[in-house]
Amino acid sequence: MTWIFSLFSGPSGFSANSRAEDVTNGIDGTGLTAIVTGASSGIGTETASVLALRGVHVIMAVRNLQVGQKVKASICKKTPNAKIDVMELDLSSQASVRQFAADYVSKNLPLNILVLNAGIMSPPFTLSQDNIELQFATNHIGHFLLTNLLLDTMKKTSTKCQKEGRIVIVSSELHKMSYTEGIRFDKINDEKSYHAFYAYGQSKLANVLHAKELARRLQEERANVTVNSLHPGVIKTNLQRNQGTIASFFSRVAFTFLKNIPQGAATSCYVALHPQVKGVSGEYFADSNLSKASKYIDDPEMAKKLWDFSLKLTESK
Repeated sequence: MTWIFSLFSGPSGFSANSRAEDVTNGIDGTGLTAIVTGASSGIGTETASVLALRGVHVIMAVRNLQVGQKVKASICKKTPNAKIDVMELDLSSQASVRQFAADYVSKNLPLNILVLNAGIMSPPFTLSQDNIELQFATNHIGHFLLTNLLLDTMKKTSTKCQKEGRIVIVSSELHKMSYTEGIRFDKINDEKSYHAFYAYGQSKLANVLHAKELARRLQEERANVTVNSLHPGVIKTNLQRNQGTIASFFSRVAFTFLKNIPQGAATSCYVALHPQVKGVSGEYFADSNLSKASKYIDDPEMAKKLWDFSLKLTESK
């Protein structure tokens, strides 16, 4: 019944009911530039829309440019002064990630905010183009590589404009439901023991550990860039599809307590823009408040091992 307590405002003044527009009300993002991955649907679209509403120049990083352009048009219709660009990015392909980063750097664009939002959930066992289990490749490795390739740009931007850079990693509360050993470094591509749900949890745990280790490294460098992970909430979907009568009934009950998309995008926008988060790094947020992550977040050895493992998987061939 923890959902009952999440309806009440936390220390930040916000709750599970808060929308992305609520948590950014009165904040002026003019002069800031943000990349939002997975911005062509769901909470990615809402995050891009609200950041643009607050004056941020938003680069929508999307797999399908045609769909991305349609979403851009709908955002601009709602916010005529929105400053939005669309760029192609397939996070399951390291070649695509490298091309995106190279194109971005070549444009000499600043980068204040990086929202790592895109992801896939629980597909059948599949290998990416780079021969890595698809959820781990898309949800973690693609974002890990993208961050590393754009980190110098973020550091230079923060120095030049004297404003804190923020990396926002959208994880999930399901990061607590990974395999028993946390990250299965020696079985990432093991099809026989693959479990779609646990593999999703593993990729989301990797998001949290990535944030923790990168935050540690940036703090050691005294870089003016923070990085935090978050749980957006469980978003309303078509839960009744392919369900029997009894399951459908309980799904309708559960549906009442799930977040809508504006509520689901709130924590991403809060961590990306709100002054309360200034200087906060290596933390985990939910419902626009600090929250408690998996026990593995306090395991610096696992975080470092994941970092080294990810570097090896992203070495240029």
